[in-house]
Amino acid sequence: MGDLFQQLGRRVDANARRAVEVYRRELADYRALDVTGGGPAAMLDFAVTLRRRTVALAAAGQPFTDDDLRYMESVGEERGERRVSAAAQRQVLMLHSTLTLQEIHEAAGPDDIDEVMRMLRWLGPQGITAQDAYTRGFLAGQRRAAPFASRVQRLALMLARDDDAAADLARDLAMDAGHRLVTVVTIHGDTGGYPGRVRAATVEALLHANRVPMMWREPAEFVVLTPTAQATAPIGAAEQALALSVVRNLADALGRPCSVGAAAGRAGHLAGSVDLARRVSRAAPVQARPDHLHTLADVFVELAVAQLPEVDGWLDDLVRRLATGPDLIGTLAVYYRNDMSRLRTAAALNIHPRTLDYRIRRAQDLAGFHPATTRGVRLLGAGIARALARESRQEVR
Repeated sequence: MGDLFQQLGRRVDANARRAVEVYRRELADYRALDVTGGGPAAMLDFAVTLRRRTVALAAAGQPFTDDDLRYMESVGEERGERRVSAAAQRQVLMLHSTLTLQEIHEAAGPDDIDEVMRMLRWLGPQGITAQDAYTRGFLAGQRRAAPFASRVQRLALMLARDDDAAADLARDLAMDAGHRLVTVVTIHGDTGGYPGRVRAATVEALLHANRVPMMWREPAEFVVLTPTAQATAPIGAAEQALALSVVRNLADALGRPCSVGAAAGRAGHLAGSVDLARRVSRAAPVQARPDHLHTLADVFVELAVAQLPEVDGWLDDLVRRLATGPDLIGTLAVYYRNDMSRLRTAAALNIHPRTLDYRIRRAQDLAGFHPATTRGVRLLGAGIARALARESRQEVR
């Protein structure tokens, strides 16, 4: 045995005590273990055992035994059962790796280069094997300690926060951790009747129909992250239908009006998509039972003018002028929704095409330009969409 391994062996107890102190100082979940079970003594036992086995096996060039891995798995399982968070679990693995390298650096002498390289070559594969065993046990402990719906909501939160540990939990839940269509539902009206237990029960019921990551952490906001093959628009019809199915089931369960915003995002980079979907949801029209996932393309004008009061006021004035005519706002909304087809619009409104022509001419007189021109589509379309969204919000207050 080289001098490096002798030095590491002599420092096992001191290094283990320092590691426990670091874990408890840096991680609130590990400070909580003082109360929930074992405390620093149990952590110290594990830290000492792990270091002793590491030094002995690395010096001999032998891998961890099955008994070693079962022991690590059991420790991870116990911590998962005691509700150590996934974030804390990931952080403690990172801290352990950092401390291990620090311990090697402190123990190595100027002539120990060969032993240092042997140790590092051993740590590469064996460190991964040990972390896998610990994580496997941790997830098994969580399975017993937390209901399925609770773990699904935890996965949704981890995906939304770009937490690297989300992939492990997704595999444990047999869910995909790839690209996501993020859909945010803003629930309107009084949401005081939705305490945590009601939200948890609702999520559990929704999961019976669609086993996808979702969370309802705030009374007025529900988030679902459905899988998608690509992280950019356009999103496929089947993928939109899946997200809309979850949203409709939620709306049916609540019987409350809501607005819906959606944005696609790459796996591991979903935080920005969640923020965008949230802003789209807040600008989108309120629907009694959602029939459309609104995206940035639907409300980009509303989002833009919210930052420009002058444009906001100008569109308001344009809409006020149209409001003096015979149901012009509703007529033009249907007109644009039907791609400016006279016959389809007239049929949808149950009016004669000549009546539609009269209303379009009246809109032209009031606005100063024809609704079917490029200018008309850009300005009237934006103003009307924004007016209808605002009106839908006023109806639920």
